[in-house]
Amino acid sequence: MADKPKRPLSAYMLWLNSARESIKRENPDFKVTEVAKKGGELWRGLKDKSEWEAKAATAKQNYIRALQEYERNGGGGDDKGKKRKGAAPKKGAGKKSKKGAHSDDDGDSE
Repeated sequence: MADKPKRPLSAYMLWLNSARESIKRENPDFKVTEVAKKGGELWRGLKDKSEWEAKAATAKQNYIRALQEYERNGGGGDDKGKKRKGAAPKKGAGKKSKKGAHSDDDGDSE
């Protein structure tokens, strides 16, 4: 069975992927985080984002279709043992046993 489709990229991420090399070329000493920060500044200053928003909308439609196809073909029902986000921990997980623990204060007042 095919893997679950990946979520589509946002308009910003599509734009950043296309602009990243240009940002690096103009700022060769930038670290990855600095490239992302500069990208954010440029994106906020971009007047016309319609091209990227349209590409993101198309990607989202394609994702929805692919996800529906995936679910129709039996995907999504079996998590293959993966934990879901927000899943409750198993009962007793993470608790420490009090047996053998030493304490100066045993509750007796002498």
